[in-house]
Amino acid sequence: MSYVDGFVLAVPKANLEDYKKMATQAGAIWKEYGALAYVECIGDDVPYGELTSFPRAVQAKDDEVVVFAWVVYENRQSRDAIMAKIMADERLKADWPTMPFDGKRMIFGGFQPFVEL
Repeated sequence: MSYVDGFVLAVPKANLEDYKKMATQAGAIWKEYGALAYVECIGDDVPYGELTSFPRAVQAKDDEVVVFAWVVYENRQSRDAIMAKIMADERLKADWPTMPFDGKRMIFGGFQPFVEL
């Protein structure tokens, strides 16, 4: 069964083009190392909930959009091997002060699918 990494973050609208460039480069590298799919989505219908919501989860501000992204791998073992390469790749070394989003508000994690159709 496959394995999925998921990400939710807030990106300032003014930085969307820079973020898209960064995500496009990152996705190509993930795929180069063997990821089966790499997807980045901009929130289109993400209401601000009373208790919980995507915007609340990442403390999105009025001038930011929520980005929901995921990477699909063949399995957990494959994901772990790919992530080791990603973390060591100089092309993806994060320069946090110049990133087009606030990495401290990013949510991420690995998920084992239990239903795949």
